[in-house]
Amino acid sequence: MFSTPQGIPNLPDLTHPNELIQFGTQGLTIFLILTLLIGALGIVFAGISLALRRDVNDTRLWTQQWLTRYDFMLQILQHGGLILVLLVVGFFFSSTLANRYHHWEQAKVVEVARTVGGDRMEQSAPQMRYEIPQTFTYQNYIDGRFVTVEEIRQVDRFMTLAGSQVQVTLNQESDRATNRTIYRVDFSADYQVVNRLNETEDFFFEVRPPSGYSLLQNFRVERDGTRLEPINPGDYGFPFRLEPGETSTFRVAYLAQGSPRWVYNANGQLLSNFRLNAIAYFPKADFASGIAPTETQAEGRGTRFTWTFDDNVSVQNPFGVFTATNPVRNTGILPRLLLLGPAVFLWWLLLLYLSVPIRLQDVAIAGGVFFASLLALTYLSRLLPASIAWVGVSLVLLFLAWGLGFSRQQSWAAIIATLAGAVIPVFGLLIPYSGLTLSFAGLLSAVWLAVRHWYGWTGIRRRVA
Repeated sequence: MFSTPQGIPNLPDLTHPNELIQFGTQGLTIFLILTLLIGALGIVFAGISLALRRDVNDTRLWTQQWLTRYDFMLQILQHGGLILVLLVVGFFFSSTLANRYHHWEQAKVVEVARTVGGDRMEQSAPQMRYEIPQTFTYQNYIDGRFVTVEEIRQVDRFMTLAGSQVQVTLNQESDRATNRTIYRVDFSADYQVVNRLNETEDFFFEVRPPSGYSLLQNFRVERDGTRLEPINPGDYGFPFRLEPGETSTFRVAYLAQGSPRWVYNANGQLLSNFRLNAIAYFPKADFASGIAPTETQAEGRGTRFTWTFDDNVSVQNPFGVFTATNPVRNTGILPRLLLLGPAVFLWWLLLLYLSVPIRLQDVAIAGGVFFASLLALTYLSRLLPASIAWVGVSLVLLFLAWGLGFSRQQSWAAIIATLAGAVIPVFGLLIPYSGLTLSFAGLLSAVWLAVRHWYGWTGIRRRVA
């Protein structure tokens, strides 16, 4: 079972109705509080004005100074309020995009996993079992006293296979109903058994059908060319008798259909004279469970995997073939960038304020352009690599930043501030070398501001303007 893709926990998402209602309720509360504060400040200013009317000269002098400072503070408050609104709205906008993109990434991972997910088809190695009598001694309480009782029981013992020659052909198909990958398996194996005991013994050749299949057909077991039929349904233990040193050969074959992973499980047995040839007639086939094949060879449109163990090798893990998928790389990078988007925007605005004259409408337009660029990057990255998509978006951003200046020098100042404050930081958060790129952006910002304010760029701008 695959879990449903979830968004980033505890992150605001404006696409959720319950969160929209909660944000609206909190916004209404904040609006009422601000209204009361502004009203209270108005009453305070009115009271001060009435109190100062008694002394006209002092009032005019104080009022003129106060109006001059108040006008300056009002401009700062207007810019600060607009920036605060842009940051708050941008945060909710960016968090929503980050949550949506994270949801899309997780859905993509689940979709890839579903195509190759499911139980594996596992073929266990057969066992050669025989029984020996063994005496067991135990105490029993009879007629008020303990009596030692000896009992002979039949105990199972196992003998290792003398040789195993396994041949598997794997073909891959797609289930039309579920769009999942399935395997069609053609299995055949020859097992050689030898009675290494000093006396004639009755043995049981026990072999199980593969587990995890959806369809099994033509399952048959042969001994020296003679087909063996199970006596009881579901019981695949076939009795046979061997003289000391006598050899016999069993053949197991079947056709199966099931999950996109086929493995052979030795169950910890010692493998000697063992050879497994698995031919996968499909691309992206690879060996499973970490047991590397002895030899890998391309064969036609498929790949042949060969495991060879000549003498007494114990393999604990099942080994076989599965279909490798293209890894889903670079997940979580764009959601991280979107969450840091308001901070990058604030840094860009700071550089713009220190580089060119900025009006109130310029701040609003810059905020809209920046977050629109993040929106375009988010959806273009589904079609293109994110770094390539940002190169195209940043060219548009630089073209629009040119219009912030009233002269060529101011336009170049806006371009440099945009490069150092927006383009390079966003690009740095998209590539593996984020620390190096962000350090370069910070150094470029510091050098630019030093040149702008310490080495005459201001004088040049004023003379040209």
